[in-house]
Amino acid sequence: MPANASWEYTLYIPNDPRAVTISRRTLRLILTMHGLIRLVDTAELLAAELVSNAVRHTKGPAALRITWSTGVLRIGAWDADPEPPEPPGDLNFSEEAEEGRGLVLVRACADLWGWQPLSRHGNRGKLVWCELGTT
Repeated sequence: MPANASWEYTLYIPNDPRAVTISRRTLRLILTMHGLIRLVDTAELLAAELVSNAVRHTKGPAALRITWSTGVLRIGAWDADPEPPEPPGDLNFSEEAEEGRGLVLVRACADLWGWQPLSRHGNRGKLVWCELGTT
């Protein structure tokens, strides 16, 4: 596959905290196989936060979606809850805080992030996504 080719992977996951680790390891393998090892550490952190939110805050299934196009890696987590995610707080969160850091980290580490409601192919819910560029 040419280096500039676009590709997409989707990993459907159950509502299970172990899905976070499975998603991270799957993402690492995909990026390594596509020669994008330089993005692995940051991408793993971002995917873990997005999938963790999808599993922790919803009751249904979820999915990790990874796309590559024109030098941009997009990582998304789909879940069946159509409600928007809580907006990220301040970067100066308390070290004792157990929750609320996920989207703060995503906002701090990604080049761009956002969310969109979804309703296609019978899937309802939302996709929370972020992007990493290679430059």
